[in-house]
Amino acid sequence: MTARSLSWALPAAGLAVAGGLSLPVLVVAASVLVPAEGPWVEFVRLVLPRYVVTTVWLVLGVCAGALVIGVGTAWLVTVCRVPGQRLWQWALLLPMAVPAYLLAYTYADLLQYAGPVQSALRAWFGWSRGDYWFPQIRSLGGAIVVMTLAFYPYVYMLARAAFLEQSGAALEASRTLGHSPWSTFWRVALPLARPGIAAGVALVGMEVLADFGTVKHFELDTFATGIYLTWFTLGSPVGAARLAAGLMVFVLAMMSLERLSRGSRRFHATGSAPRRPAVFPLRGWRAAAAVAACVVPPLGGFALPAAALLVMAVTAGDPLFGPAFVRLAANTLLLAVLAGALAVAIAALIAYGLRLTPSPLMRLAARVVGLGYSVPGAVIAIGVMIPFGYVDRALGAWLHAATGRPPGLIVSGTVFTLVYAYLVRFLAVSLGTVEAGLTRIRPTMDDAARTLGHGPGSTLLRVHAPLMRGSLFTAALLVVVDLLKELPATLILRPFNFDTLAVRVYQLASDERLAQASTAALAIVAVGILPVLILDRTIARARGPRDGPSAAAGR
Repeated sequence: MTARSLSWALPAAGLAVAGGLSLPVLVVAASVLVPAEGPWVEFVRLVLPRYVVTTVWLVLGVCAGALVIGVGTAWLVTVCRVPGQRLWQWALLLPMAVPAYLLAYTYADLLQYAGPVQSALRAWFGWSRGDYWFPQIRSLGGAIVVMTLAFYPYVYMLARAAFLEQSGAALEASRTLGHSPWSTFWRVALPLARPGIAAGVALVGMEVLADFGTVKHFELDTFATGIYLTWFTLGSPVGAARLAAGLMVFVLAMMSLERLSRGSRRFHATGSAPRRPAVFPLRGWRAAAAVAACVVPPLGGFALPAAALLVMAVTAGDPLFGPAFVRLAANTLLLAVLAGALAVAIAALIAYGLRLTPSPLMRLAARVVGLGYSVPGAVIAIGVMIPFGYVDRALGAWLHAATGRPPGLIVSGTVFTLVYAYLVRFLAVSLGTVEAGLTRIRPTMDDAARTLGHGPGSTLLRVHAPLMRGSLFTAALLVVVDLLKELPATLILRPFNFDTLAVRVYQLASDERLAQASTAALAIVAVGILPVLILDRTIARARGPRDGPSAAAGR
């Protein structure tokens, strides 16, 4: 194939892949046009209002909590001088390593009536049932607290990056005009960081909508649990798809709000060389309060649940620990590594195609692929099962007629189906990272490679790939870790008798056997710490070799 034909073939291949990966989202959206009847109709009429109310309150509560914790701690560790500042900068990211459903399982076990906390209280004070009041963890409020601890790092990460990008000159000008640190934060820093904060809150909202394990364990009626119940209990794929379409409306509404928020007001730093933010030193009770504010979120979102899981793993542990546990870990790693490698390869193809042919159609394809990350895993699973089930029926009928024997499932219920769903869900993670790495390579490198006789394909493999090695590795790592934690799509689409660590945790925790689930849960948490540390280094490098404020300008 000549270089000229490759310059067209690569973008065309990227377009074809993007179209194939957008199929599940389009299928779910089209389900509203399919007439449906049966028990799900009555089911939806009776329970849909409750699903909507619970989902809305859950999203609002978690977003509000994440907004307060994420923005407040980001401001403290970025612009204020807090004792142990460097430690809190990366410790506040640690809850990202713990899936929300693990927090739910752990806190439900610790705080339930028969758990160690209430048992200790009864033993110390001689109380019995009815003698005291204790908050019910398996409630809407409990779910809001648990999810806030799990998802606030999204807001913290983006708010901290936004504060780091602000010029110190703007904050110093505010101080010279007589504004206090609080007034400077409220009237200058917060509006400048608004786009990043809005993006973080939107991410939190989408994670809440996508969550299944937490709401299922807390027995909350949300869209995610309704989709699962409609499909597997009522046996109505069309009904589940319609509920999924309703959930997509929620997601699109959140994305639209975030874009409207970003587009309605714009704030730009002026000047060619922005200075680093000035420092607001904290002393006395203010320093103590700041340390407490930085300690509580990682303590509740990481340290306490990780310690509880470690104790349970040492004292009880998984009875399958051994060859069977190795098989679970191997299944998990096989899926994660396979999907991670494919996600990076496809992301490189699409990103490079966009670099060769930055046409509106190519840009649209890249954006459509990116929508998959905003769609919950249960919705993706339904969008995959409907067309794959149709293909299975068509192929099965043809093979039955040709061989005289029913062939069974050919496409659905296989590892291929699961990997395809993973790519639809998580390709946006690798695509964004690969695109960022590719943009750092100057176009003159392409021209130099062409003059040396390299075509587009050779340039990608022999010039760009070595230069983007770090970005490609980071992209693969982020996808792999997300896949280790993924539960809804895996639960619905996994092949028969093909379990992963996340599924093992869910099954044991659902049977109230958290001590046995702790071994698999700890394995997921341990692997998740690595990308958290990489994220912290990435944020720090965005501002230069010396992270954090450098000039003591606070008065």
